[in-house]
Amino acid sequence: MMQQISETTNQWLIEKGYNPANINQRGENGDTGLMKATIEGAIAIVQDLIKAGADLNIKNNDGNNALWFACYKNHSDLIKLLIASNINIDNQNDNGATVLMYAASAGKTEVVQLLLQYQPNLKLKNLDDFSALDFASTKEVFKVLKNAAS
Repeated sequence: MMQQISETTNQWLIEKGYNPANINQRGENGDTGLMKATIEGAIAIVQDLIKAGADLNIKNNDGNNALWFACYKNHSDLIKLLIASNINIDNQNDNGATVLMYAASAGKTEVVQLLLQYQPNLKLKNLDDFSALDFASTKEVFKVLKNAAS
């Protein structure tokens, strides 16, 4: 059941160059309004778009879904919200990378720990046959992933 978006979200979408009548519209690099709101950390807009039925698993031109941007920006509240709303935590982008691989490669220990609470698939590999553990860029991230794998 689609719900109407709030006037605030309506205005926000228009300001960002999106058509509020199509909440899954793609903009620059194939990013949707949901992705843009996630990058900006606009939690109220993200919540409103999810309630209105925005497609969480649309991928942009690089094959990333909105969860990638929440992880990139360290928005733990949005990571939790998106996962609770059933976004695909194991989405693999055009290089086969998942958000867990990205967080591991970027040394984002807190993001890695948060993602692990939701049981992502630790066995997934990217196109070069590397897993999240292979991408661990710090000893801390390596230890966290190693413990999760055992």
